[in-house]
Amino acid sequence: MGEQRPAETISCNEYQQLFDACESAREILRVHRAQMYHSLSTDEATVDKVLRSQVKYAQAYLLLRNHVQSCLTCSAVP
Repeated sequence: MGEQRPAETISCNEYQQLFDACESAREILRVHRAQMYHSLSTDEATVDKVLRSQVKYAQAYLLLRNHVQSCLTCSAVP
């Protein structure tokens, strides 16, 4: 996600919900990647977990990015 907005930035409630969902998906992806990395054998179920987590994170990030670009409140913030 690159850079985060400063705490004093004004954003709408939907932005905060989407941001939280994106951060949660990113943390889950991080945990699943770490499990796969530290696993002695990478089984298909572990790989599937990582791939599903990547998809969920990508979807959450896309929703957040699209919201920022289309929301009048969020796009008005410099």
